[in-house]
Order: sequence, then structure tokens, then C-alpha cells
Amino acid sequence: MTPPATRLGRTGLQVSRLGYGAMELRGPRAWGEPISDDRARAVLNTVLDSGVNLIDTSPDYGDAEEHIGRWISHRRDEFILSSKCGCPPAVNGDPRTFPPHTYTRANVRACVEQSLRRMRTNHLDILMVHMSPSVAVLRAEDTVAEMLALRDEGKIRYTGMSGELPHLPEHIALGAFDVFLLPYSALDRSHEKLIGAAAAAGAGTIARGSVARPLTAPPEAIPEPMRRPLADRHARLAAARLDDLADGASPMELLLRFILTHRDLHSVIVGSTRIAHVQANVAAAGKGPLPPDVYDALRDRLSA
Repeated sequence: MTPPATRLGRTGLQVSRLGYGAMELRGPRAWGEPISDDRARAVLNTVLDSGVNLIDTSPDYGDAEEHIGRWISHRRDEFILSSKCGCPPAVNGDPRTFPPHTYTRANVRACVEQSLRRMRTNHLDILMVHMSPSVAVLRAEDTVAEMLALRDEGKIRYTGMSGELPHLPEHIALGAFDVFLLPYSALDRSHEKLIGAAAAAGAGTIARGSVARPLTAPPEAIPEPMRRPLADRHARLAAARLDDLADGASPMELLLRFILTHRDLHSVIVGSTRIAHVQANVAAAGKGPLPPDVYDALRDRLSA
């Protein structure tokens, strides 16, 4: 079984409705278990072998970009590659920290050049602005102009924004971004209407964040600003008691198919470090949207 595909807004790219988020490949300094080279190679190749063709990463995801370059760059024509800019370029940056992001033209270019080297490719299909800066910051730093220059040089194909409230509405209104990566799940529907607004403007829409993490209590190693909302979502999910809705489906399948039920959402990225999880996610995505009654019940039980 392979996940269904759809057109990613005005880009015209045909993307699998299930994408792979490479944050989990951060490596020995990650918040969770260390990822060996053998595990990274197996997972990334399983992703492609399963028909998932959208891979999202970032310069500050530890070892993720190096893993992509080392293990699947020879299969570059099989996948759509998205990475970020604004991150501090560094060979040995610690992915557990939150260093300040800067959006100058020089730093945007440095991020892209570093990503191209690490991932052994001559272009990124999508370059996302990371961490949702305001439009005022983007204008002051001439960020979009540098992205367009990189596009004209063939180093990127499309522009994107990894955005969220409060700045996401102005990002959409700006009209400069071909793709939006935004948080959305049954446990966090705060951006639900903005998915529709972005799609109505012709942009591609990709959901990110917290599909699987609420299934277990967050580890203590995760920084407190991230750990607190994850702990809240875990508690809400446990209290919802979804067994009567599942009909044999796992909570992970329900959460994933809930996201895919949004009619204006083109894809959702889910990270994993285990082959079995990748395969289960592909099988779940292949079942498509939830039945309306299950969708409504899940939405009501998990509303904050």
C-alpha cells in the first residue's frame, strides 16, 4: 500500500498526503533515543520504498540533513525535499537548544548553501522560513528577496513559511509564499481555519507537529516550553478514552486520519525512527479520511 497523492497548491508538485519529518533523525544529542547510521539509512529508504515522496527537514535538526545526504541522495529524483532558513548555520549545532534565528539575506543564503552541501543535492524543492517571524522582520531583512534570488539561480524551486499564530494571517496576506507548513492536529485546532485561508490563496498546505508525541508522556529532556503543552495534550488524549471509536484502529491512526480529513490540507509530515512505525503510518494514510461520525466524535472529545 502507498499513500495517496495530491497537488501541492500552485506549485503543481504531486506530493504524497503523508510526508516524513526528519526532526527525529537528530542523532546523539537528540531529546529521545540516539539514532544510529544503520537505523537512519533503513528508515529513510523505507520511507521512499513505501511511496512517501515528501521529506521535510531543517539545518537545526542535528544530524538529519547529513543522514539524508548520506543515505538517499542517490535517490534524489524520487522525493520532494523541503528545508528551512533563518537558522544559525553550524556544523555542530545542538538540536536541543533554541538559538536565535536571523533572517538577513546573508544568513538565508548561508542556510541554503549549507543544506545543499549536507544533503548532496543541487536544489531544494521548497525553502521554508523557520520559526514564523513577522512580516515587518522579513521586510526589514529583505528575506523574501533573497529567497527569490535563490529561486532564480535554481537553488530552490518554491518559497515557503513554517508559520503559526500570531503572524500566520499576515504571512498569507503577503502573497509571497507558495507553501505553508503549520501546526494542526485533533489536539490543536487553533490553525484550522487558516489552512483553508492559505489554500484559498493558492498555496500548498502541510500540517506539522504532535501527531505521535501525545501518545506518551514527554521525556524530561525536552525543554520546558515544549514539554508543557505536550504533557497537556498527552493528558487530554488519555482522558478521552478513544477505544470505542477505534474499531480496531490505533490512536495514532485516528489522529493521523483526523488530520487528513481536512479538505484543504494537502499533506501531513510525521516523523519516526522505526520502520514498523513508518509502515503503519503509510497503511493508516492509505485508508483516507475518517468517517464523518468518527471525525465528529473525535473532534468533540479532544477539544481543549
